[in-house]
Amino acid sequence: MPRMTAAAAAVEILKREGVTDAFGVPGAAINPFYRELKNVGGISHTLARHVEGASHMAEGYTRAKAGNIGVCIGTSGPAGTDMITGLYSAIADSIPILCITGQAPVSKLHKEDFQAVDIASIAKPVTKAATTILEAAQVPGVFQQAFHLMRSGRPGPVLIDLPIDVQLTEIEFDPETYEPLPVYKPQATRAQAEKALSFLLESERPLIVAGGGIINADASDLLVEFAELTNIPVISTLMGWGTIPDDHALAAGMVGVQTAHRYGNATFLESDFVLGIGNRWANRHTGYNMEAYTKGRKFVHVDIEPTQIGKIFAPDYGIASDAKVALELFIEIAKELKASGKLPDFSAWAASAQERKATLQRRTHFDNIPLKPQRVYEEMNKAFGPETRYVTTIGLSQIAAAQFLHVYKPRHWINCGQAGPLGWTIPAAIGAAVADRDTPIVALSGDYDFQFMIEELAVAAQHKVPYVHVLVNNAYLGLIRQAQGNLGINFEVNLEFENINTPEIGVYGVDHVKVAEGLGVKAIRVTDPNELGAAFEQAKKLAVEHQVPVVVEAILERITNIAMSKTVDMSDVTEFEELATEPGHAPTAIKPLTV
Repeated sequence: MPRMTAAAAAVEILKREGVTDAFGVPGAAINPFYRELKNVGGISHTLARHVEGASHMAEGYTRAKAGNIGVCIGTSGPAGTDMITGLYSAIADSIPILCITGQAPVSKLHKEDFQAVDIASIAKPVTKAATTILEAAQVPGVFQQAFHLMRSGRPGPVLIDLPIDVQLTEIEFDPETYEPLPVYKPQATRAQAEKALSFLLESERPLIVAGGGIINADASDLLVEFAELTNIPVISTLMGWGTIPDDHALAAGMVGVQTAHRYGNATFLESDFVLGIGNRWANRHTGYNMEAYTKGRKFVHVDIEPTQIGKIFAPDYGIASDAKVALELFIEIAKELKASGKLPDFSAWAASAQERKATLQRRTHFDNIPLKPQRVYEEMNKAFGPETRYVTTIGLSQIAAAQFLHVYKPRHWINCGQAGPLGWTIPAAIGAAVADRDTPIVALSGDYDFQFMIEELAVAAQHKVPYVHVLVNNAYLGLIRQAQGNLGINFEVNLEFENINTPEIGVYGVDHVKVAEGLGVKAIRVTDPNELGAAFEQAKKLAVEHQVPVVVEAILERITNIAMSKTVDMSDVTEFEELATEPGHAPTAIKPLTV
C-alpha cells in the first residue's frame, strides 16, 4: 500500500472528486497542505486577499457551472472564522463548497494555543458537517464523506479542520483505487406525481413557481418542456431566475415584495393553483402577509429537503424529491393526459399573463443628471446580450436589477439569495469567471457593497480574470435609508464627503476610479446617461485587451426609492417612481408596452 502524508492523501481525493480549482490564503497551520497542493499538482490555486473573499470565490465557482464544488482554504483561527460568512451564504442557498482549515496540533487544542479555535463547533450551524480530524488515518474517510454529503439531498457546504500534525503524519492510502461514494437524492414516485397533477386538472389558472432547486438539479430544460407541454405560466424565484428565458411566451415574471415585477405579482394574485418546484417560499417572495399570498389558491410543493415542506406554510400536498426526477415524472404523466384528451386548455390563461406583461411596466428611460438608476439598467440591457452572466449580492442595486434586467439561461443570474452579505459580489464574480472563462460576466454593486471587499480586485488583476463591474454610486446606504423611512429617520446611512484629493466628484466621497486603478484594474466614470452605452462598450473591449476587470461607475442621483412593499406584503407594493405610460418609457422591456 502506498504511503504518503495525510495532506497528500487529501489532495489526491480532491482531484478524484473532480476538483480542479481552489481559492485560499496560506498560513503556518495549513502550509503542509499547501506543500502537497504543489507537490501532487493538478489543482489550480487562486490566492485571495481576504479569506472571506476566498469563500465567496468558491461560491461563485460552484454556482457558475453544474457539478462544480468550490474549495476554499485557510489557516487556523481567524481564517476559519473569516469563512463563516461564506459558509452561511452557501448553506442558505443550497450551494456545496468545501472549506479546509489548518489547526493547531492535536495536543494543543485545549491549551489556548496561538490561533487555535474550535472552528468545527463554530461552523456546525452553517454547514452540513464540520469536523476537526484528530487521527490522520481518518482523513480519507472524512474527505470522502464530505463530498457525499455536499452532493446528497439538499446540497450544502462542509468544513474540514486539519491539525498541522495530522497533515504531516504519513498514512497508507492508494489513490488509484479511490472511488467517490454514491450520491443520494430523494425521488418522487409515480403515485406522488399523479396526485400532484390531480390538483392541476382541477384548476383554471395554474402557475409554476420555479426555484433554485431546479438549477441545482440541472433540470431547467425539463422545466421548460413541462411548461410548454401543459401551457402553464412560470414564475421564477430570485434563485430560480433563468430556469426559463425571460422572453419565453410562458415566462410570467417574478413575484414578491422587492425583487418582483408588477405583472408577476398581478398574475400571481389571479392564480388558483401553484406548483412550487425546488423553491423555499422565501419571505422576499411571499411577504409576511401569508393570507394575501395563499388565499384563494391551492399549493403543491416539491423540494429535495423533506423538512422544507410545511416550514413556511402547509401546502395542500408535498413531495420530497429531486427536482429533475419530479419533472421527468410530471412530463411523462402530462404527455399521457394530453394524448388521452384529459389535459385542460390553459392557453387563454397563459395569454392573459402575457397581456399583463405588456401593460404593467415600470419606466426606465430618464435623461436626468445625476443619473436615475433605472436608466443604467436600460443601457445594460442594450449593451449586454443574452449570453451575459450577472453576479450581484444585495441592496437597492440588486432589487432594481431584478426588476429591470433580463436573464435568459440558468446560472446566468448568480445571486446570494438568503444571506446577502455586502462585499460578496467581487469575489463571487472572480470565482464564476474562473469556473467559466467563455461566458461574459457583468458584476453589479452599489458603492457600499463595492467597498466591502474591494481588495479582491487585485486578485483578478494578478490572476488575469476579466469581467465588467457596473458600480452604481449614490454615496448612500440606499436600501437601509429607504427602510428607515418607515421609522421616520435618516440616520448613519450617509456616505458622502468631499474628497480633498478628488474635488471634481463633489460630495460622492470615495474616488473609486483611483482606488480601482491602484489595485491594477481599469475604471471609467460616467455622469451623463447618454454616455453609458459607449462606456459599457469600451469596458468590454478593455477587459478583453488587458484581461482584468473594468469598473464602470455610474454617478446616481442621491435618492431614488425603488418599488417595494412598505408592509412586506406582496399584494401591497408601493410604486415610488413614475410608471411606463408610453413605449418610449421602457424601450428595453421584454414586451413592447401596450397602452
